[in-house]
Amino acid sequence: MLDPVGFEAAFFKTSSLLVPTPSPTPSVSPIPTVIPNLPRYERIGDTGGKTLWVVFAIMLLSTLAFIAMSWRVPVQKRLFHVITTLITTFATLSYFAMATGDGNSYTHIVVKEAHKYVPGTVEHVFRQVFWARYVDWSITTPLLLLDLAFLAGMDGASILVAIVADLIMVLTGLFAAYGKNDGQKWGWYAMACIAYLVIVYQFVISGRRAAMSKDSSTSKLFASIGGFTLVLWTLYPIVWGIGDGARKWSVDAEIVAYAILDVLAKPVFGFWLLFAHAKKATAIEGFWSHGLSSEGSLRVGDDE
Repeated sequence: MLDPVGFEAAFFKTSSLLVPTPSPTPSVSPIPTVIPNLPRYERIGDTGGKTLWVVFAIMLLSTLAFIAMSWRVPVQKRLFHVITTLITTFATLSYFAMATGDGNSYTHIVVKEAHKYVPGTVEHVFRQVFWARYVDWSITTPLLLLDLAFLAGMDGASILVAIVADLIMVLTGLFAAYGKNDGQKWGWYAMACIAYLVIVYQFVISGRRAAMSKDSSTSKLFASIGGFTLVLWTLYPIVWGIGDGARKWSVDAEIVAYAILDVLAKPVFGFWLLFAHAKKATAIEGFWSHGLSSEGSLRVGDDE
């Protein structure tokens, strides 16, 4: 591959003589068929950095608020408080990592363009990918699904399928972000979308059926907060397709879009769920509230 700097220097070099001097052994270098450009870097800017710090603060304050709210209810009714607190806790760690410069790397993208009357061009693009976001999603999104599943009273089989599909969705999204060509990138993206449709099916069909068997306030809450979550989660792959996928957005624009969605899908979702379901929360006894206690211990006089 021809060095563009050397090519430019050789191209514009002229002789000090007015008349060109003949050379006994003239040689002509082959004309390149592909002209390379200098690498282009797509990285975070000031707007993206400030956004990460703002969302970190929001997640941290939300976590502290959820902890305070959980102390005000007995342990038998803390199931949703604990899950929601864990969601914003992991989000806080993720955003702190991204804001301080950790949890990211560059993916190398080669863009080739063929032209009809001029040589083709090739461009090397290095785009910053925040893999810490995918680690966050692999933990927090299953917890979000547990919140919805427990609210609706879904069966264990449906919950398991939804969580596995969710993990597949996040992992294939990560693979797509690091795809070296369009085939890899959009192939993984298509798999992630299929996994998302599996999640939608489980909650729209099984979740709605289970919620309908509960009291009217719980079923209405599930319908409203579930629909809210469905709309938000549908926007995530759209943002990915415009940002990491087609690279129509800058890294800063992508960060801002994900930040808005994360705040709505985690702190706003959590406050809505806890305030709306506080009075209707069902007490959970047994291991959740009292541990193993004396169950399984040997007593004097029992047979071995």
